[in-house]
Amino acid sequence: MSPTRRTPAASRVVMTEIVLPADTNNYGTIFGGRLLALADKCAAVAAIRHCRQPVVTASFDRVDFLRPVKSRYFVILTGEVTATFRTSMEIQVTVEAEHPERGERETTCLARITMVAIDEHGRPVTVPPLECDTEDERRRAERAAERRRQRLERRDLEAF
Repeated sequence: MSPTRRTPAASRVVMTEIVLPADTNNYGTIFGGRLLALADKCAAVAAIRHCRQPVVTASFDRVDFLRPVKSRYFVILTGEVTATFRTSMEIQVTVEAEHPERGERETTCLARITMVAIDEHGRPVTVPPLECDTEDERRRAERAAERRRQRLERRDLEAF
């Protein structure tokens, strides 16, 4: 694969962290906010790999906490760009928990995060298009475009 091709695989990032007691609530499981911060960081790395520009978080479109993650477990976050628009990118982040002794893994969280590329003045800049090689990648990009359309429509209808 050419280093200049902007495919989902070219943006893929895998991060691993250990869940320490300071990361957990009184039930001994990771704080949701801590997991969101890790997912945000993972998405930022994937977005920067795609556009080679600084990025900022525009939105968390969806976050599903599927299972708790216990103290001492590893969390493995995998992120990749699923779609690009003019200045923004949707990144899908999947979080798995790994038992430290047995190595067993299970998916614990799924998130879709929109990042916007910015210039040195903090203004949005155009991002390169995503090159989808497979039918699955094309379907994910189409679904992301529909989610973006709905998100923008809601934003126009709702006042904060």
